[in-house]
Amino acid sequence: MNASSELNFEEMLRIRLEVMRREHRDLDDAISALEQSARPDQFTLRRLKKQKLGLKDQIVKIEDQLIPDIIA
Repeated sequence: MNASSELNFEEMLRIRLEVMRREHRDLDDAISALEQSARPDQFTLRRLKKQKLGLKDQIVKIEDQLIPDIIA
């Protein structure tokens, strides 16, 4: 691969960030659907919420890497 067709680190982070945001939305939809069911499985609900929280933590870390620190 030549240099012009390779993704730089920031581009890779941005792509990963978008994928993670999509996964986070999908988990949110799954949690909402499960909560609206007649008898939601509490174990599955807890697992999905924990997974969503972990994903949110990873999203924040990547956003912190992409946003430069500005000292006022």
